[in-house]
Amino acid sequence: QVQLVESGGGLVESGGSLLLSCKGSGFKFGYYAIEWYRQAPGQERSWVATIGNEGRSTTYADSAKGRFTISRDNAEATAYLQMNSLKPEDTAVYFCHVVVNTDYWGKGTLVTVSS
Repeated sequence: QVQLVESGGGLVESGGSLLLSCKGSGFKFGYYAIEWYRQAPGQERSWVATIGNEGRSTTYADSAKGRFTISRDNAEATAYLQMNSLKPEDTAVYFCHVVVNTDYWGKGTLVTVSS
């Protein structure tokens, strides 16, 4: 079955960087766009970035533009989110998402940015 597994979260100081990974299985990874979302404590889940199936097209939420970079390696069935210049307001659980006939989500990885 379709599975997404995020990793790479952790505790980082303000201004620091983290690289999140999303490993997909159970579907033809290279056929589908992948998205990253995040959910901060007490808030709704919000979209962060999208990458097209071949990796040529990327779009970002305003909060991520200029600081985050989404990428993918279809041979490894993995998508990435490089996060730089992190701020305390980036603290959230980060999820990857794919639509393969229906929505699939990973369990998320926690990013905590200390001030």
